[in-house]
Amino acid sequence: MSEPGGIKDYWNGLSPEARKAAKWGAVGALIAIPVPFVGPIIGGVVGGGLGYAKAKGKI
Repeated sequence: MSEPGGIKDYWNGLSPEARKAAKWGAVGALIAIPVPFVGPIIGGVVGGGLGYAKAKGKI
């Protein structure tokens, strides 16, 4: 049983754009892990942008 204010409540309260941006940002960061230091940062930014664009219907 989850407590009020838990991660599920937080995740369910996010907009669809934020959910997709977070999900794709995490995927981009995981893919870019082999590149030291800047890889995960750039991957997260690119993945988050891709998720946001998909949520807005631009892709």
